[in-house]
Amino acid sequence: MSTQETCPVKQVIGKHVYGNLYDCDPKALADEMALRRIVREAVEKAHCTLHEVKSWSFGGELGGVSVIALITESHIAIHTWVKYGYAAVDVYTCGLKSDPNAAFEYIVSNLNPKEYTKHSSDRSSKPILMLRD
Repeated sequence: MSTQETCPVKQVIGKHVYGNLYDCDPKALADEMALRRIVREAVEKAHCTLHEVKSWSFGGELGGVSVIALITESHIAIHTWVKYGYAAVDVYTCGLKSDPNAAFEYIVSNLNPKEYTKHSSDRSSKPILMLRD
C-alpha cells in the first residue's frame, strides 16, 4: 500500500535575460541586416524555434534599429541607439530546453561593447502542489 503526500513544485514558465550594452561600434548598431543575422543566430544558440524576424530602422537625430525575433518559446530583441553607442537586449524564453543566457552572450560577443550589464529574472508560476507516491 502506498501513501501519497503532497510536494510543492515550481513550474518553470520562463527565463528572462536582459541588459544594456554600452560603447558599441556605431556602424554595427546601424547595420540592420547584420543585426537581423545576429538575432537569427542567437535563436539557434538558445535552442529555440524561429517563427519570424521583424526589423525597422529609425532615422532622426538619435537613429537606431530594432530587431525582434518571434520564437515559439517567446522572443529575442535588440534595440539600438547609434548616437549613444547603446543597445538594449531582451531575451525571454519558455521551456526547459531553451537557453536565454547563450543567446544574450552571443549577441554581446557580436556587438562587442566596452561595458555591459546583464540581468535575469525567473518568470515562473507560483509553486503548485503535486501528489507524490
